Amino acid sequence: MDTKYLEIIKAPVITEKSAAMGQVGQYVFNVDPKANKTEIKNAIEKLFNVKVEEISTINVVPKKRRVGRYSGLTNRTKKAIVKLAEGQTIDLG
Repeated sequence: MDTKYLEIIKAPVITEKSAAMGQVGQYVFNVDPKANKTEIKNAIEKLFNVKVEEISTINVVPKKRRVGRYSGLTNRTKKAIVKLAEGQTIDLG
């Protein structure tokens, strides 16, 4: 595997909603905030040997958090919702 692709795709998002989306051929990944759709598509296709049809990206806005008297923001992240070609799956388990 190429480390360039592993830097683009950080981790899969494992939630109830993303598990339900997996049933219809859509998968959710945390990706590098600087990555564009073309780079994400190439990384998914090379890492998992699947054919990607469509990608939607979401920039997650940082939220305010407090720990005692210190306040700050959570990290800025980006999510990618990846729709695969008919009959293809990714085993995330």
